[in-house]
Amino acid sequence: MVVPARCPGPCAMLALSLLMGYGVVLCLAGQNDTEPIVLEGKCLVVCDSNPSSDGGVTSSLGISVRSAGAKVAFSAVRGTNHEPSDMSNTSMTIYFDQALVNIGNHFDLKASVFQAPRRGIYSFGFHVVKVYNRQTIQVNLMQNDYPVISAFAGDQDVTREAASNGVLLQLEREDRVYLKLERGTLMGGWKYSTFSGFLVFPL
Repeated sequence: MVVPARCPGPCAMLALSLLMGYGVVLCLAGQNDTEPIVLEGKCLVVCDSNPSSDGGVTSSLGISVRSAGAKVAFSAVRGTNHEPSDMSNTSMTIYFDQALVNIGNHFDLKASVFQAPRRGIYSFGFHVVKVYNRQTIQVNLMQNDYPVISAFAGDQDVTREAASNGVLLQLEREDRVYLKLERGTLMGGWKYSTFSGFLVFPL
């Protein structure tokens, strides 16, 4: 296992002693930039005088141990047209009943809410299908209970139509993202609707 890091000066030897027996530490001495270069392996040591709270384990000496192989992605789908009783509540959250992908387990299927595990840039996309419903619907993608983007579906001459949109967002750790029905109803159900997202890169 290779454990890459950038360590300013003497910090290299300290990082090596901390991880002895677990792998090899590669340090680029004289570098003050703490942006890690991930070459190979499972762990990453970053000597940082101002460590950020991004989910890594940080000592009082400013050495952060992070997972270099951490991946975050989810894709949820609605598999039935049955409307759950929760849709009658005031939140109007759009619920999904199957997680096709949930790497990292950061998408809560029951609540149909994604919670960011770390600060970073995330990509989200959704397709909410209305079935045999002549009403116009408006679907909002919500970040911490505030609408970020919307999509509409209002064609009265088709039996199925999707409100679709996508966006890149900068999220902080524990930010929440979900879909909300802002306008109209989904009385005919929303089978085949999807909601997906993944971490593009951490910050």
